[in-house]
Amino acid sequence: MFAQHMIPHHQQAVEMSDMLLAKQGIDKRVTDLATQIKAAQAPEIQQMQGWLTAWGNPGMPPMSSGDMGHGGMPGMSGKPAMQGMMSDADMTALRDAQGVEAAKLYLTQMIAHHEGAIVMAQNEIKDGQYPDAVKMSHDIVTTQQQEIDTMRAILGTL
Repeated sequence: MFAQHMIPHHQQAVEMSDMLLAKQGIDKRVTDLATQIKAAQAPEIQQMQGWLTAWGNPGMPPMSSGDMGHGGMPGMSGKPAMQGMMSDADMTALRDAQGVEAAKLYLTQMIAHHEGAIVMAQNEIKDGQYPDAVKMSHDIVTTQQQEIDTMRAILGTL
C-alpha cells in the first residue's frame, strides 16, 4: 500500500516542480529546490514501480493532477485523496501564479505536500514489511524534513 500511495504523491511533487520550473522570474533558491525535489523523487517513483511489478501488484500509471485530486471517489472531485496531496484548485492556482506569488505558493504547497509524505513514510517505518520500503521511508523522512526546513527559511525571505 505504501508504494501504491507514494507513487502518485511523488508524481504530483514532480508535476508541481515542473510547473514552477516552466515559469520566468522565480528566485533561484526556489528553482534549485524544485530541481532537487525532482531529482530525488523521480528515481524513487521508478524504484517503487519496480517493487509493485516484483510483488505482482499492478504499477500505477502516471496521473494528471485531475486524477490525483479526487482519487476516483464519487463526490470527491477537487478534494485531496491522500495526506498532503494538492486539490485540483491548488494545482490550478500554482499553474496560474507568476513571479514571487508563484514561488511563495509553491513553497507553501510543497511544505504541506512533504508533511503528508512524512506521515505516510512514518507509517511505513512503523508497520512496513518490506525492508527496502522501510529504508526508503527513513530516507524520505530525513530528506523531506530537511527540505521543509529549507523551504520555510526561503519563504521567510521572499
